[in-house]
Amino acid sequence: MLIAGDIGGTKTLLALYDPKAGPRKPIAQAEFHSADYKTLDDVVRAFIKQTDRPAEAACFDVAGPVIDGHARLTNLPWVLDEAEMQQSLGLKRVTLLNDLKAVAYAVPHLLPEDVHVINQGQEDRQAPIAVIAPGTGLGEAFLIWDGGKYIACSSEGGHGDFGPADATQAALWRHVADRHGHVAYERVCSGSGLPNIYEFLRETGHAPESALLAATLSAAADRTPIIMQAALRHPPDPLCAATVDLFVAILGAEAGNLALKVLATGGIYLGGGIPPRILSHLSGGRFMQAFANKGRFAELLGKVPVKVITNQAALLGTALFGLDQISALERATPSSQTAPPSHQKKRSHR
Repeated sequence: MLIAGDIGGTKTLLALYDPKAGPRKPIAQAEFHSADYKTLDDVVRAFIKQTDRPAEAACFDVAGPVIDGHARLTNLPWVLDEAEMQQSLGLKRVTLLNDLKAVAYAVPHLLPEDVHVINQGQEDRQAPIAVIAPGTGLGEAFLIWDGGKYIACSSEGGHGDFGPADATQAALWRHVADRHGHVAYERVCSGSGLPNIYEFLRETGHAPESALLAATLSAAADRTPIIMQAALRHPPDPLCAATVDLFVAILGAEAGNLALKVLATGGIYLGGGIPPRILSHLSGGRFMQAFANKGRFAELLGKVPVKVITNQAALLGTALFGLDQISALERATPSSQTAPPSHQKKRSHR
């Protein structure tokens, strides 16, 4: 059995898989509020207690870089180590995976019902594919073809410098720089960055802030869901709708940047928790306008397929990765009953 987990700054999603059933049919699944636990080990123990089923291995995607089996989460005060977790949880194997690498790993396995098409484009088969995912933070990843399959590659591109595309965005850059110093794309293109846009538009007098909304926001621990809900209601709150519109333009511009950097003519996939919730804004034209606004490369980008991932791709990719590891281990250690004696093994004729 495999425990697979999507470890985010806000929530942790865990699921239990039987290799025979595959990555789309978990035996059990549960969601936990990440901040309620001191360590990931505590979350996993709570899950094991709930399911009351044995597991031999675990694979977790985490919101941050994974280096030599070690990860320090970007938006959560957890420090993770594969070897330590393996010993602590009594498992045979624990694997840590960057969350966007997990999403990328899932992309070649997505079904038509797993995505919403923003731009049909013209898919260039076996060409690079890119993933950009605004959630609590902003994640980026890409896939390259190795001649037989796609290889998923992680990235921390969301922490690259925010490049304003017009005067309004330049003023936003100054607003955020005055408060935070370095202005990464994540500061203005993520769940944690959305309130920065809202505050900027409010303080520059773009639209008046309603007294009720102001009171609600001041009492909220997380302002992002409130801003998004007010932008999506009918009629929308003008200030919140403008916030989401500016967010979409920035997301489109950075998605276009990523497409150019890896020449992702195989497609751009929008992951994370935010895009599925704002499909109407993404489909309205502003995203693609910003995406393709790259001068001499506008025509090329206009042909790039753009799709929103609408399923739990990070968990799917993590489960796929973990189950592939189990399968590879089984192939590498055949049963002594089926393996021929060493003196009967055939010579290699390479």
